[in-house]
Amino acid sequence: MAKPMTKTQLVAALAEEMGSDKKTAGAALDAVTSIITKEVAGGGAVTIPGVGKIYCRERPERMVRNPATGEQFKKEADKVVKMTIAKALKDSVNG
Repeated sequence: MAKPMTKTQLVAALAEEMGSDKKTAGAALDAVTSIITKEVAGGGAVTIPGVGKIYCRERPERMVRNPATGEQFKKEADKVVKMTIAKALKDSVNG
């Protein structure tokens, strides 16, 4: 498996794709990240065309087990961020 792209590599690739400098590309990436974070934290969802949908889902209170001790305890309800991958991306990877 290939190593994941770092933020620096992503900013450089984005700058090249946009035909601009790395500073502008970094600011654009930070702005998109900030918008997605605010929307999902507020309970909304963000769809990135061709990539997928990022959303927040609430998990109910449940019983969990500590793998080290085997002790069971009740875990409070919480929220988890999920992402559904777009069909176009799945098809491009598999095709």
